[in-house]
Amino acid sequence: MTGIFRFYLKLTGLIVCLCSTWASIQATDSPKATSIDWKKAREWWAFQTPKKSKLPIVSDSDWPNQRIDYFILAKLEAKQLTKSQQASKHILARRLFLDITGLPPTPTEMKTFLSDETSDAYERLAEKLIQKKAFGERLASMWLNNVRYAEDQAHQVGGNKAFFYPNAFRYREWVINAFNNDLPYDNFIRKQLAGDLLQDSQVKDLPALGFIGLGHKYYDRNRLAVKAEEWAEQVDTLTRSLLGLTVACAQCHDHKYDPLTQKDYYALAGIFASTELVDRMADGSEIKKDSEAAKKRIGTIHMVRDLKPKDLHVFLRGNTDSKGEITPRRFLRVLSKKEPKQFTQGSGRLELAEAIVTTENPLTARVIVNRAWSMFFGSGLVTTPSNFGQLGTTPTHPALLDDLAVRFMENGWSIKQLIREIVLSSTYRQDSKNSNANKAIDPTNNYLWRMNRRRLSVEQWRDSILAASGNLDRIGGKSLELSEKNNNRRTIYSRISRKKLNDMLMQFDYPDANVHSSTRSATTTAVQKLFIMNNQFMAEQSKRLAKRVADNKMTTPDQIHKIYSLLYGRKPSTTELDIAFDFLRLPSESKLTRWEQYSHALLAANEMNYID
Repeated sequence: MTGIFRFYLKLTGLIVCLCSTWASIQATDSPKATSIDWKKAREWWAFQTPKKSKLPIVSDSDWPNQRIDYFILAKLEAKQLTKSQQASKHILARRLFLDITGLPPTPTEMKTFLSDETSDAYERLAEKLIQKKAFGERLASMWLNNVRYAEDQAHQVGGNKAFFYPNAFRYREWVINAFNNDLPYDNFIRKQLAGDLLQDSQVKDLPALGFIGLGHKYYDRNRLAVKAEEWAEQVDTLTRSLLGLTVACAQCHDHKYDPLTQKDYYALAGIFASTELVDRMADGSEIKKDSEAAKKRIGTIHMVRDLKPKDLHVFLRGNTDSKGEITPRRFLRVLSKKEPKQFTQGSGRLELAEAIVTTENPLTARVIVNRAWSMFFGSGLVTTPSNFGQLGTTPTHPALLDDLAVRFMENGWSIKQLIREIVLSSTYRQDSKNSNANKAIDPTNNYLWRMNRRRLSVEQWRDSILAASGNLDRIGGKSLELSEKNNNRRTIYSRISRKKLNDMLMQFDYPDANVHSSTRSATTTAVQKLFIMNNQFMAEQSKRLAKRVADNKMTTPDQIHKIYSLLYGRKPSTTELDIAFDFLRLPSESKLTRWEQYSHALLAANEMNYID
């Protein structure tokens, strides 16, 4: 093992335990070190069973469109905040398209909606967008970050790609289809953890096992210390993404802040220690030795299979050479009514999935409802979506979060129904204009007295540019490098690397694929603008946009109107028209024509980057 990689492993272990270094120093294997008052521990809000609430009483009973609105309005009235007026139809259309599909409306789609004066025009548009294929592509952008989707490893020796995932796209494809088919979220989880073990197991669902099967594979994997790091990464991804808990912090010692013990950690790690990451044929059979599939990994999927089940020793202070008592495979104690039952069915993957998706688990529904909320409002009701523990934030609207979680389960764990309710709410339809009076009371808009203005993700932004230039390719399938010439596919279909993330993705805040990502950053840097001004991709799309607009049969005002319609879905103002006329009549002083420069300037504008 190289010195660099040895350091990487040590660093990984350090990161896992950073949350409570002091506890690591103090931890021992004595009974006192792990004594927890479980009854008191379960009093924490996130461990309480969510309950559906009666609708709060509000003064303005005409405003609410959905149950959501009563909870929001009750808080606004209690805090003496004034709700915002409904956004214009133009803003609502662009918001809906980008939020639900990740793509802007075409001029024709915008015109059709603006001219529709029926009372349910908005509702019908929302429903139409939810049923588009692009809906699944948009939702997948969130989920793939959640499970640290990638197609290679952070390390590589020479040209050895044995640990890479050339067919990772099959997992991505499965996720997109699952969202489009509105696969109930409980089954969505079951199939990703144990799709091969279900009674009604289907070959088409085997790629779902990429949830685990696309994880990290380190060199020198036969060593126990290396295996332990792989298990830690798997436990971390599972618990943070599905349960909003940082269980991997208990690898070296009991969690300092949350009721999570070392035994809890090793009980889950034992499940992964009894599971192997493997490549298989599309039907799940063994790959024949010396076949094309074995040599070139063509037609294979990356999944898991059970090994001989084994329970792990607790590694004292995380040291694999210092073994404590054996811990049977089971679920977390704090999420079990009594002593959690031991898992006895193979590795325990299916039993783990059932423990996660049972309606008695207070976390699973809350966590995914909160993630969905953050997609549409820019921030969750819990602003730490992967940490519902003591170090996380408490909900701004706890009754609303509970109400949504309970009804989510009652509605068959339907993601589409959840999103339908969110976008049809009066809360979502508010405009994003500021109010000094409201800002003085609630400067960060925690109580949603207006819509948050949000920056587009790199996927939404790049896809919008390709759509405007008339150059968007809607084909999916096998991944392409984002920098590859003529790669005009939606960004979701680009290759994601742990070893070296594509420059455009990195510049515009796509998260590190080595770890679970709870949120997207939204940085603003000079390098981003330099990229927009100088990158070849932007220059090429500017040329294509100019060619699309500069029709000799159209007058200059008509051409300017067309480009504003393509980019922003609106008409230019008088001032914007005057600026355009002044700019376009001047001779070009670069390799780009005046129209190409003008197109480039509008593509680089802030309006192209934000949702109002």
